Amino acid sequence: MRLFCRHALLSAGLATAIFAQDANLAAPRDPQIEKITAEISPANIEAIIRKLVSFKTRHTLSTTTSPDTGIGAARNWIKAELERYSRESGGRLVVAFDAFHQPPVPPRLPQGADIVNVVATLPGTQAGAKDRVYVVSGHYDSRSLAIMDTDTLAPGANDDASGTAAAMELARVMSHYSFDATIVFLTVASEEQGLNGSTHWANEAKAKGVNVAAMFTDDIIGNTQHEDGTRDRSHVRLFAEGVPPLKELPADELAQLRTGGESDFPTRQLARLIQSVGERYVPQLPVKIIYRRDRYLRGGDHSPFLDDGFPAVRFTEPYEVFAREHENVREENGIHYGDTIDYVDFAYTADVARVNAAALAELALAPAPPRGVEIETVKLENDTTLRWEPNAEPDLAGYRIVWRDTTAPQWEHALDVPKTVTRQTVKGFSKDNLIFGVEAIDAGGHASPAVYPKPRMGM
Repeated sequence: MRLFCRHALLSAGLATAIFAQDANLAAPRDPQIEKITAEISPANIEAIIRKLVSFKTRHTLSTTTSPDTGIGAARNWIKAELERYSRESGGRLVVAFDAFHQPPVPPRLPQGADIVNVVATLPGTQAGAKDRVYVVSGHYDSRSLAIMDTDTLAPGANDDASGTAAAMELARVMSHYSFDATIVFLTVASEEQGLNGSTHWANEAKAKGVNVAAMFTDDIIGNTQHEDGTRDRSHVRLFAEGVPPLKELPADELAQLRTGGESDFPTRQLARLIQSVGERYVPQLPVKIIYRRDRYLRGGDHSPFLDDGFPAVRFTEPYEVFAREHENVREENGIHYGDTIDYVDFAYTADVARVNAAALAELALAPAPPRGVEIETVKLENDTTLRWEPNAEPDLAGYRIVWRDTTAPQWEHALDVPKTVTRQTVKGFSKDNLIFGVEAIDAGGHASPAVYPKPRMGM
């Protein structure tokens, strides 16, 4: 059994807990999020992927002057589509090119290049939350076997027209709804040449002090066929790094490691929320969290965000067929090589997009994670006392204390307290034996990612 205080108790000002078998059974389902996930269309995703494949190659250094071939034609079409989505939603999306010159980066960009990301921004509507930004991306460039080959057919149907289609479909659907925080739908270029498009956007965000509260990248999310021909639609992989990639951790983060919180930095908390929300709204596609940044020998557009200190995760299909990635299109010894559209599962891709949509909506509607979360370590005792700073959102309803065994991957117990409470003792549950966190909850029941407490020595 899982101890859980239903949201209804918040209005009664109670810090009492009741039993529920599963947190997702007790958590409310938002009709708006249900509508959003229902409106994600496999047919639209298929149409986007087919159009991107029709450009023959989207190599970063391919032609930018042809109306129907190369990366220039692809980005112009993406921008036009996003602008159409904006018109259909009453002008709610702000669509723009993010163009920059990338200096030479041998061997993949020996002479540098002009690179263009395509960005659609859905501004938040709550004054206290609109500066909090959530980013979802796919990369629209492609490649063949030779990394500098700008002319050979490189359809890039799965890598990564599938992720680009997901980001675009999310923009189409979600632009018809309002969210407290801002959502950025980002299609980036030059991923295959060294993550240049995403690195530029992340670095600019850091330099400008943009509060990127979370970033998702969808990269290779369309294949469900194993090399032996069998199908696997059992889950989607979610890569989530643990310890931040800092050469010298600040003292408070060192304290987090020393108290057993190495799996409780913001990116892992983000992954837990995505998994939980996905289970609630898209139960047909479980989210399998992978405790590492990415696959061996590969990288993705979430990496520059992680390097700049932002929580970021990567969605990828269960089983990759490497003969269909970064290869020239051909048949050889009975094996199909090349990233062609006939191996993309559009219904599966749509389900991955639905998980993205549900998690993004939950995050953008929820309050910000609590600040200043601490666990009191004043005396020897078998209870646990936590404290935190009050949130300022006008629709804040309260806070949720969550806890689990130190070896458990997901939260196992929860206790809700009203918004007037910023210090709470959990009786009979020892901080010596458990991992604790604190979430913020709004009036609609949307919860922020949990925050791991830092030890507080004095009162």
